Amino acid sequence: MAVAWQDELRGIYHIAIKDMRTYYLKPPAISWGMVFPLAWTLAFYLRNPGDFAELVPGLLAMTIVFSTTAAEAVVINFELRLGTLERLLLAPIGITSVLLGKVLGGFLFGLFTTAIVAGASILYLGLHPDILRLALIAVPSLMVFSSMGALFSVAVKEVFEAQTLLNLPRFLMVFLCGVVYPVSALPEGLQLLARLLPLTYTVQGLRISFFEHGDPLLWRDFAALLFFLILFLLPAIRLLHRRFR
Repeated sequence: MAVAWQDELRGIYHIAIKDMRTYYLKPPAISWGMVFPLAWTLAFYLRNPGDFAELVPGLLAMTIVFSTTAAEAVVINFELRLGTLERLLLAPIGITSVLLGKVLGGFLFGLFTTAIVAGASILYLGLHPDILRLALIAVPSLMVFSSMGALFSVAVKEVFEAQTLLNLPRFLMVFLCGVVYPVSALPEGLQLLARLLPLTYTVQGLRISFFEHGDPLLWRDFAALLFFLILFLLPAIRLLHRRFR
């Protein structure tokens, strides 16, 4: 049994590394995952110049969302159509581990791009975030949105459908979840909707990590992100199993 678990873990790792080389470390994924959030944030800053440091949590939140889903939403469907995903199952690895490998690939790319944006922002602006609290929010957030991308990918049969469907929640979250405007400034109905979206808790947690180090609400954000991780990951695993029946 120990050997079987070792094979599964080894398979998850190699699938993630393969996806990083094949899909993520390419100009389209890098531009969508890093350049797009930077350009978006700069546009808001130029329209209403102020304290740019206040936009950093939103910038990092957008980087997390768009980097993890840059290719995640299409990779699984693309490989299902080519038949390459079935070939992975010839190795001693299960369907669940295949999906976890795909999710890990999105997580690693998101971690790479978010670390670059965070490091540059901290050094340039002289910010002093609580690094442990920052990691406490960033790590589950990366897993949440990578899992969300995987869920959209296995929920449809066409590659373009997953990307199109995913754009709706991505841009909805950018406007509603406190990336640029505080959730508290929204109408009451939109505030309720924002509380149902995972990016709200990412932005709140990142803001606490940067500016309110002692806020105990950070743990509420962490717990909410774990809930969304389960909410996205388990259905994605179940749907992928169905695709192989």
